[in-house]
Amino acid sequence: MSTMKLILTQEVTGLGTSGDTVEVKGGYGRNYLLPRGLAIKATRGAEKQVESLRRARAAREVASHEEAQALAGRITGLTVRVPARAGEGGRLFGRVTPADVAAAVTAAGGPELDRRRIDLPSTIKTTGEHTITVRVHPEVSTQLTIEVVPS
Repeated sequence: MSTMKLILTQEVTGLGTSGDTVEVKGGYGRNYLLPRGLAIKATRGAEKQVESLRRARAAREVASHEEAQALAGRITGLTVRVPARAGEGGRLFGRVTPADVAAAVTAAGGPELDRRRIDLPSTIKTTGEHTITVRVHPEVSTQLTIEVVPS
């Protein structure tokens, strides 16, 4: 099996965050990571770009573990309602996405969240309460209960 060395440009769950140099199987890199712009080939020129990616990641990331826990506490205490178009029986037309949840958290008075840090357990296609996970920091995650209401 051939492997290839890549530099991640975005966070990939289970693999790493932007700026990390990873070694993956050739097919995964060629067919998934590179076409979607999640990674670039690791070359000498790309190594220079890694430093700028790391600086950008450091600016976006919550600075300390204590701040992350305080932020997680703020998120946990929120009542988040996500409006969605629904038909009879509470079945949605479409589904609730992480971007919808991030917008609803901000509208409820919470902090602005990156949609890539919101983990939905499965596709949410019904109204009612659902529990999701929000990764605030690599070491801190919290549970958030959202209520999907018909709009």
